[in-house]
Amino acid sequence: MPSRLLSFVVPATCWVCGGPAPDAAPLCAGCRRALPWLPAGCCPRCALPAHGRGGCPAERLAFDAAVSVVAYEGAASSVVRAVKDRGGLALVPMMGAQLVAALPADLLRGARVVPVPPHPLRGRLRGFDAAGLLAAELATRTGRPLDADLLRRRGGWWRRQRGATRAERLATGRLVVEVRRPIPPPAVAALVDDVHTTGATLHACALALRAAGCERVVAVTWARAL
Repeated sequence: MPSRLLSFVVPATCWVCGGPAPDAAPLCAGCRRALPWLPAGCCPRCALPAHGRGGCPAERLAFDAAVSVVAYEGAASSVVRAVKDRGGLALVPMMGAQLVAALPADLLRGARVVPVPPHPLRGRLRGFDAAGLLAAELATRTGRPLDADLLRRRGGWWRRQRGATRAERLATGRLVVEVRRPIPPPAVAALVDDVHTTGATLHACALALRAAGCERVVAVTWARAL
């Protein structure tokens, strides 16, 4: 059945507010306008619009640069929860398109796209990997090669990162990531996740990529916690 005809039979609804969405779009116009876009001029090292008094929080982390599209609050946090908790996979292409539109032109030059590996148990329970789907969107839209299963978590995998303090997230041994197989060292690894919070998960992944020979690791996420 053509999608336009189907939309008359089963009207599309917004994944955030539940209201009607035009032409099977995942968000209604109001929720799309409510997305808290990050301003131009965010720190290229940590993707924050301001550091406060403490300096750049990514100064000692293993990735070289970071970019995000929206602040992880309001409608944006509802989008992430809809994807992870309610299977709103129709939102991922929108997130990928917005991310690609925000990327500096030369950021991914020579890069291979590498998703942050999923938590083993929660990945199996969900039946999908949000970071992997977003990474696939990024690779397809930019033409960069995708290493979908290059990284995996080991040790401490039962601990949840969500809800932990920054100190807990960054504690040595809490999250260990390793490269599954030897790789030729790419000039750039574009490390993809849906949300950048403290940077602890991105840091662990970047350490593994650097140990495998990557010269530069760029953290690419849709949302950034402020």
